[in-house]
Amino acid sequence: MSVVRVAAPIGLAFLPLGAALGFLVVHAGLAWWWAPVFAAVIYAGSLEFLMVGLAATAAPVAVVALTTLIVNSRHVFYALSFPLHRVRGLAGKAYSTYVLSDEAFAVAVSPEAATWTSRQILGMQCGLHLTWTLSAGLGGLLGSALPIDRLSGLEFALTALFIVLAIEAYRQHPDRGTALAAIVCAVGAWLLAPEQMLLWAFAAFTVLLVVRMRVTRA
Repeated sequence: MSVVRVAAPIGLAFLPLGAALGFLVVHAGLAWWWAPVFAAVIYAGSLEFLMVGLAATAAPVAVVALTTLIVNSRHVFYALSFPLHRVRGLAGKAYSTYVLSDEAFAVAVSPEAATWTSRQILGMQCGLHLTWTLSAGLGGLLGSALPIDRLSGLEFALTALFIVLAIEAYRQHPDRGTALAAIVCAVGAWLLAPEQMLLWAFAAFTVLLVVRMRVTRA
């Protein structure tokens, strides 16, 4: 029951987010079933929203690959502290790695999940994966019945979820230096290179973290 209690709020947040993805897929001119396909196969919220536009415009494979690398590069850092060592079996570890999302990471590293077993971790990840896929499929089915002006503002839902996750992460591990560095990198990248904000923000933040680590060790 502790798994349901901790993961349920994230699962509920997936419902409008997944539906928004389904709406976006339909109104981008793609068939509704692409929504659950994106959700199940890609399963990286922010990348999926970007992928809809790339797929609709038939973007080159190189552009898709570079975009995926930049947007999902943060998962490399997640893997460093995700409790994969508690997941049993090669198949279990492979699936857990495949469905490692921002939300699953936030839940798995929370104090409540410190004693979770392999079954509980995989159950949490599978539940979030299934919820995201079903909500995206439902959004795709309903999207064709709703006018595009009814969808105004839904694109902010994903941003709002990331803000909440960031706040909760800070509450669990308060570190003003890291938080300030992240804000400075994000604002600086937005001002200097708005079209490539994510790339430069991640790069600058990584450099700052490496420098701080070396200075601390010294």
